[in-house]
Amino acid sequence: MTAVVTGVGVAAATGLSLSAHWEQVLEGRSAIGPITRFDSSRYPVKLAGEAGDFHTAEHVPSRIAVQTDRWTHLGLTAAAQALADAGIEPADQPEYEMAVVTASSSGGTEFGQREIHRLWSKGPDHVGAYQSIAWFYAATTGQISIRHGMRGSCGVVCTEQAGGLDAAARSRRLLSNGARMVLTGGTDASLCPYGLTAQLTTGRLSTQTDPAVAYRPFDRQADGYVPGEGGALFVMEEESAAVARGAPQIYGRLSGFASTFDPAPGSGRPPGLRRAAELALADAGLGPADIGVVFADAVGVPELDRQEAEAITALFGARGVPVTAPKTMTGRLYAGGAALDLVTAMLAVRDEVLPPTVGVVEPAPGYDLDLVLRARPAPVTAALVLARGYGGFNAAAVVTTTRS
Repeated sequence: MTAVVTGVGVAAATGLSLSAHWEQVLEGRSAIGPITRFDSSRYPVKLAGEAGDFHTAEHVPSRIAVQTDRWTHLGLTAAAQALADAGIEPADQPEYEMAVVTASSSGGTEFGQREIHRLWSKGPDHVGAYQSIAWFYAATTGQISIRHGMRGSCGVVCTEQAGGLDAAARSRRLLSNGARMVLTGGTDASLCPYGLTAQLTTGRLSTQTDPAVAYRPFDRQADGYVPGEGGALFVMEEESAAVARGAPQIYGRLSGFASTFDPAPGSGRPPGLRRAAELALADAGLGPADIGVVFADAVGVPELDRQEAEAITALFGARGVPVTAPKTMTGRLYAGGAALDLVTAMLAVRDEVLPPTVGVVEPAPGYDLDLVLRARPAPVTAALVLARGYGGFNAAAVVTTTRS
């Protein structure tokens, strides 16, 4: 069974469509800037990748908008784009053969903050009934399922930044078990005081105030990452079925996947990222020489960057494969990050061009990576996407071309 992506929707700082996102990424234009969604003057983090052009009222019916969080609004928008792009009208499909699997990281933090404020300032009688569902990790999956009448297998994966790849892998399994199509991917929207405070506890966020150098993974001066919001959702189908129904396009194949979990600190055992990459290649039936580019997880924390660089060079050799991190233009999107990386990798393979990493001024010595700092034409037929979720989650996916 070969799983392919036939429709894509994007809602991120780099654009509210796939074409807008791809154009900005290839130009190397960072969308990171000052936080405007709330007054961040009292917080150490001042920058983010905001989806500034996104206005809920333009995309989500008002009766749904008041029941749900911005994270779900972004997900509903990307889902509608993906279905339209795939040429699928859900009402014409068997409802129990359409599945939904999304990734979630923090749930509906902005909605939850608003209701908590009401609780403490006005009392429990002022807490809305929708608080019980709007914050919940599965809210986006549920709302997409309801809105489009998708009554097949539905679920949510909560593995932070690795979630987008884990959700896609789960979707591939559903296709092999009889689902006709799966709407999958992930979004996040935690740019509110409550959400940012929760993120600060990791100690991994950059406190730089210059957007040009705030998020610079694998750089000598790397000191953390910038948070962002948004992500991508996409339609996955079995390839022969997609061809048979006349899908308008096929972006690429999800040919391999694997996930691992890091050992406990102090165990003396190595991190699990390299093993995840090796297993994903084996699942795809490919070797390191077949991979034309690696989309790095690229946390921007020196120790974690070093671990990832070691995993890449152990598998491909020193400067053995181009490495890129377009997320430097959006910030890390948590549940939405790997999903957006996955579709960006498919575009790179489709168009045979490697998108750049921005913000890196002086690559750190000793990493031995061939960092793509400007868009680079390349005859790439397969890409490896890496993702790590806070707490020890590792995921790796291989996407390949459909060109014969």
